[in-house]
Amino acid sequence: MQPLLFPDGIAPSLLLIGGAFLLPWLHGRIHQFWRLALPALALGIFLSMPAGDHWVVPFLNHQLVLGHIDALSRVFGIIFSLMAFIGAIYALNVDDNVQHVAGFAYAGGALGVTLAGDLLSLYLFWEVMAVASTFLILARRTRRSRQAAMRYILVHVFGGLALLAGIVCLANTSGDLSVRHLRLDSLPTALIFLGIAVNAAVPPLHAWLQDAYPEATVAGAVFLSAFTTKSAVYVMARTFAGTEALIWLGAVMTILPVFYAEVENDIRRVLSYSLMNQVGFMLCGIGIGTELALNGAVSHAFCHILYKALLFMSAGAVLHVTGKITCTDIGGLHRTMPITCALCIVGAASISAFPLFSGFVSKSMIISAAGINHMGAIWLMLQFASAGVIAHAGIKVPFFTFFGHDAGLKAKEPPLNMLVAMGIAAFGCVFIGIYPQPLYALLPYPVDYVPYTGSHVVAQLQLLLFAIFAFYLLLKSGYYPSEVRAINLDTDWFYRRGGKWFYRLMDRGFNGLNRWCDHHLAHGTAAAAARFAANGPARLTATLLRGVIPPETVQRAFATGTIRLGVHAAAAVLFMVAIYLIA
Repeated sequence: MQPLLFPDGIAPSLLLIGGAFLLPWLHGRIHQFWRLALPALALGIFLSMPAGDHWVVPFLNHQLVLGHIDALSRVFGIIFSLMAFIGAIYALNVDDNVQHVAGFAYAGGALGVTLAGDLLSLYLFWEVMAVASTFLILARRTRRSRQAAMRYILVHVFGGLALLAGIVCLANTSGDLSVRHLRLDSLPTALIFLGIAVNAAVPPLHAWLQDAYPEATVAGAVFLSAFTTKSAVYVMARTFAGTEALIWLGAVMTILPVFYAEVENDIRRVLSYSLMNQVGFMLCGIGIGTELALNGAVSHAFCHILYKALLFMSAGAVLHVTGKITCTDIGGLHRTMPITCALCIVGAASISAFPLFSGFVSKSMIISAAGINHMGAIWLMLQFASAGVIAHAGIKVPFFTFFGHDAGLKAKEPPLNMLVAMGIAAFGCVFIGIYPQPLYALLPYPVDYVPYTGSHVVAQLQLLLFAIFAFYLLLKSGYYPSEVRAINLDTDWFYRRGGKWFYRLMDRGFNGLNRWCDHHLAHGTAAAAARFAANGPARLTATLLRGVIPPETVQRAFATGTIRLGVHAAAAVLFMVAIYLIA
């Protein structure tokens, strides 16, 4: 067993979580330095750790493995640490310790999930993520954000309880709590699968994502886009790789958000739907389960964290500067925010899988794996979804944000730290797209995939040009969905309305029963019994000695609950005679 404080330093997850709670006591430059140092130290410690189990801690006849390192956990740990660093730069101008503490605790929870070598440790960090991320939504301090945060935490508590129930059942049946490959063939594994699926936003359990993320703070949405769903992708890859159900769930997940995103007015909701679309590609690759597919899913998660964060940072910069984020309220900002516009286009090109951008070298591995394994229907669904994401995230987001109609907003570039953070993410998108070998070297399996072949480049360009041309025709013809202020109903309608109906049913049912019992039992039967008990001796004596006791004495007995001593003595004699006769 190795101690908690290893020669290499404290566990990266505990460093971020513990360091986060020091932030309220720091101020000024030291505060900013500590926020940048935390993720940088975590990344350095992570990179220096050799493969194997580290930070093994005894706990209740069990061993918590806080640092299981292999190729799969290393690649996710690197990108999570890097994203925490980029997010810290982006939030340097934010003066709100709630956001900073929650953000770093959230990132620490994601690293803890990634490094966990046992299911109990994984669950503990899973719940840290759920609680910390809720505060990133609450920190916006609006009525809508409070409501969204409440729904968010309730959904994730449900998912966490399902995960915990599965872990407990699995411990009782097998006794093995190591994080390992599981088969979806029993109740415990089904519960674990359900708990992970909630965090992955698998339909129909997905509506919490686009309900909560757009209501988070500007910086909070960047953190949210990186950790919850991708940590779920990691755990799925670790535990349920090759599960056939994931193929179809992932494929449906890629298509469903396309239609919602096309008619959505809020830019951050559009990005939330496209996030769900991209996670669907990853889950589909995990379900296929071949080395090529798993490499594609992992590399796509790595790339997605960068370009999705870039898109959320671009949208957040617009919201920070203008205070608006809906398509009907913004537009024409390319003149006053040209740098932000250019960086947003890099993110849009990456998510659209343009050649020379990161999405091109990762998403294609998943689609190729489907084709190689003769999954014709899945291959067609993924191709359709690829065209769909181009239309909404690749074109709609930059077009309606920075071009389109000119809303006449007086805007300027965001603070320098925001531009620097977006620049780092954009550089990563371009670098990986041009030179993917360093990323391929981190993947779990050896990579012999070559993304830049003539047929692949031409096929992707055809798909891209078709989507762009279709967008242009629909826009010019007036058939493109008009951008209007509206609320699009999703599966959250069921638990929003259903929750209200359930509350009313319980209120009228159990509270109605409570009111009946209060009226008839507490104030009826019980009150009568209390009155009888209060006047019991007088009433009983008056009844037994009726005709012997004067009426005025009986009235005084009922009024005061007392009676003359002689009458009590006579009653006692009568009771003794009655007992003698009965005996």
